[in-house]
Amino acid sequence: MMRRIRMPAGVIDALLGYAGTGYPEEVCGVLVGQEDDGVRHIARLAPVRNERNDERRRRYLIDANALRRIEADVAAEGLDVIGFYHSHPDHPAIPSAFDREHAWPWYSYVIVPVARGRAGPPRAWRLQDDRGAFIEETISVDS
Repeated sequence: MMRRIRMPAGVIDALLGYAGTGYPEEVCGVLVGQEDDGVRHIARLAPVRNERNDERRRRYLIDANALRRIEADVAAEGLDVIGFYHSHPDHPAIPSAFDREHAWPWYSYVIVPVARGRAGPPRAWRLQDDRGAFIEETISVDS
């Protein structure tokens, strides 16, 4: 079954902007929205500071307290944390082994490739329940 994510054009633009501005380090954040009939509708992004102290060009870390605050805020809006996004500076938008080891099933993971400061097309992934591999999700843009 093909899984889908829908995002307004403005959300995609913001995502690409964050990724490009953060280069050469990885940027990260939370995907906020709702799931309806198997389609994940991303309403907005919640950018988060990359808390990694090392390897910031290849790794990201979202602070647990920041995530709890975002979860509480979006729940008050009737929305959910749908997943996470991060950039891959000078690497393709394909999850790494590190990404797989640190991901959770159910959530969507959107990766933005950034080549020499220029953000490319994002790709979305969801980790299988057995944690063995990611399955790609299609991203549709709402105008």
